[in-house]
Amino acid sequence: MKKSLPLILLPAVLVTILWVCLSGSDSQKIEEGQSQVLSMAASVTIPGQMVFAGEKIVFDRYDKHERMDRELNSFTYFHSTTLLLFKRANRLFPLIEPILKQQGMPDDLKYLAVIESSLDPRAVSSAGAAGLWQFISSSATQYGLEVSLEVDERYHIEKSTLAACRYLKSAYRKYGSWSAALLSYNGGQARITNELSRQAADDALDLWLVEETTRYYYRMLAVKLIFEDPQQYGFVIRPDQLYRPIRFKEINVSGSIPDLIAFAKQNGVTYAQLKDFNSWLRSDKLTNKIGKSYLLLVPTAESLYYRKGEKYPVHDSRWVQK
Repeated sequence: MKKSLPLILLPAVLVTILWVCLSGSDSQKIEEGQSQVLSMAASVTIPGQMVFAGEKIVFDRYDKHERMDRELNSFTYFHSTTLLLFKRANRLFPLIEPILKQQGMPDDLKYLAVIESSLDPRAVSSAGAAGLWQFISSSATQYGLEVSLEVDERYHIEKSTLAACRYLKSAYRKYGSWSAALLSYNGGQARITNELSRQAADDALDLWLVEETTRYYYRMLAVKLIFEDPQQYGFVIRPDQLYRPIRFKEINVSGSIPDLIAFAKQNGVTYAQLKDFNSWLRSDKLTNKIGKSYLLLVPTAESLYYRKGEKYPVHDSRWVQK
């Protein structure tokens, strides 16, 4: 059975067909100085309302509607980046979601990691924020992460996710809403608290803030909508195009490792592969003078390769072509 085109693409396709039929000679039009339309893009329809982290937001007010319009169209037509987010999410969401659930956090908070780091555990910002959840050093240590020359747990997926949960729980207790807590993740609690008072506002979404913080929440909303119905927004993905989850052998280390390159070779992987999945190791050795316990992940040999015809797990069936 032939697959129907995503609804969002139909206006562009129809206009393109009509243009081709009526255009006549391209060279004649160029000579006559008439402009040519080579492709069309349809603006995305903004929903009337949606729910994020259990909180309803309505897009009838001009500012909320227009902010959502900007972000939803941006993610819809920034094709290469948005496609990459789906592929990475297939590997990382199975690690993030159980932690959020165990910590009693709304599942939607995983979209914070999407816009913070584009789901790249090794991401570093120009301001020095690092890892999946983009902690700066001072905040990382405040919420229980080790940051040193040899170990930086901002790059540790599970531990940094727990640290993000600690921050967001604290912010939610303070503000009583996830939208305010999430805005404070970008703008800082001091700023959000001060601006709520200074601007005499009851809702953090009503604040006049710097553009980055103002856009922050709406970017999460846009990502959620696209992730929950990719084909409606023109994204068609096959299961084998998603990044496969990696399986690991876990090695508990409570002593030192003087040479991580030799350690990797002894465990059947390259040094690069070891660092790929243990990017919190920031040196080629682990001194560990105090005998702290660390869990190193060594990818299994069979999980390192894509094999034609092999079926890989799909984390969310909504992501792939029906």
